[in-house]
Amino acid sequence: MTIISEIAPDLYRISVYVPVLDLQFNHFLVRDRAPLLFATGLRGLFPTLREAVALLIDPTRLSWLAFSHFEADECGALNEWLDLAPDARPLCGIGSATVNVDDWALRPARSLASEEVIATGRRRFRFLATPHLTHAWDTGMLFEETDRTLLCSDLFFQEGNPAPLTGDPVGPALAALRRPAPSPFAGMPVAAGSGGTLLKMLAALAPQTIAVAHGASFAGDGAQVIRQLHMELPSAPAW
Repeated sequence: MTIISEIAPDLYRISVYVPVLDLQFNHFLVRDRAPLLFATGLRGLFPTLREAVALLIDPTRLSWLAFSHFEADECGALNEWLDLAPDARPLCGIGSATVNVDDWALRPARSLASEEVIATGRRRFRFLATPHLTHAWDTGMLFEETDRTLLCSDLFFQEGNPAPLTGDPVGPALAALRRPAPSPFAGMPVAAGSGGTLLKMLAALAPQTIAVAHGASFAGDGAQVIRQLHMELPSAPAW
């Protein structure tokens, strides 16, 4: 159940659907002079993801193994990728690197401060610290400035196995948020309250593509759908 889709120029969504969870795990490969993989995936999915990446590039050429926060589906297979790609380095926020990654990973991370930019060749990625905008204190996102793609991790989290691109990421995301307990996905991500300021920052970037970790990505007026998500959240403060 692996589907590869080009959602922006030379940016590929590699989606692995896990039926028992009714959930997609999406990983994003950037084909550039210094190739970047955003979300290394679960360790159990490493063989599947490695085969998919190999259809697009030689996986040993990977330069950057980026992820949003320290969690199994974000970076569980990080060391497997580091072992496979000898020149690759982890890429994440300073907090995640200091507290977790530099102790755990085979090689130290290239840690990024908020608003710091790193180039992979044609593309420039700006790191955005977004603590607790999803469900993790060390959450960060990458904004690709050339084609205006937001790699947003669990923002717009959706269940099921939708098509690669959708015209409405807000409805499915709200449906997942409103699932009652004991659903393990109820309340993910947590983006109301203080998250409003961070959502306003993301909307101001005016992304043209939003790359979602679970569920369909979005192409179009990214600012509008971020504003719409904000307004639908419980207790959302006005901008």
